[in-house]
Amino acid sequence: MSRVGPKLHQSNTLLMISSIYSSLTKAEKKVADVVKSNPEEAVLATVTDLSEIAGVGETSVIRFCRKLGFRGFHEFKLSVAQDLVDRPPSVSNMEIGEDDDVMTIARKVTMKHEILLKNTLDLVNVDHLKQAVDKMLAANRVFVYGVGSSGITALDLHYRLMRIGINVEAHRDSHIIAMSAALVKKGDLVFGISTSGSTRDLVDAVKEAKKNGAVVICLTSHLRSPIAAYADTVLLVPSREMPTEGGALSTKFSQIHLLNILTTLLSMKREASDEALEKTARSVADKLY
Repeated sequence: MSRVGPKLHQSNTLLMISSIYSSLTKAEKKVADVVKSNPEEAVLATVTDLSEIAGVGETSVIRFCRKLGFRGFHEFKLSVAQDLVDRPPSVSNMEIGEDDDVMTIARKVTMKHEILLKNTLDLVNVDHLKQAVDKMLAANRVFVYGVGSSGITALDLHYRLMRIGINVEAHRDSHIIAMSAALVKKGDLVFGISTSGSTRDLVDAVKEAKKNGAVVICLTSHLRSPIAAYADTVLLVPSREMPTEGGALSTKFSQIHLLNILTTLLSMKREASDEALEKTARSVADKLY
């Protein structure tokens, strides 16, 4: 089916709504809230029905659908209907209660993470993933930036890329990131990691790197965030972080899972990866008792 504008997703429209939510207008957010709270009813509704339930005009419903990349309301409903067929149990049904025993808590936490990994896969854009692989392989140098909790993810990516022989640096200090971005040049690639996509230390650095001719890839949970505006390729992961939960482990799982997919693809396409993996493994072989 034809779409209006760029194709934002490949399978899960309900997840994509959360990703672009912060960029929606007040009226569009009302439509999004209705759809997210009761997607089954939204699939059965007409444009008029949904607009009345949300308390907005019909044009707001159409604009909402088009922001998701659909030609109209009917295409949007078909996509949501498919999401409902494949939808796993709701995370909200697995909230931990005070009376839960140890095994129940362990089981609920595990099931939440299983769902988050499934949601991460549902948000994978194959074209963007292929672009990221090709651009990273073509880069002279790769610079990975992340501050706070995202800095921990940046270190993990640095380790993975270094193991397969890619010329990579990772920086977590905001001042070092700013200076590094000022020195990058054409042929370099900057990989910015920011869950919110709005961290000033990252956004300003990515903007500077872009101005200096570097290719920019970003990993974020918000497609319409400031950092995404400067990225040549956006890799999207789901996030359920509340404002008080910055750096939640669930988000880290999603990020690491997608980066594992990315580096696996890189390793398969880079001819010297096996040799680099063997050399790095041998270099620490005598460090074990």
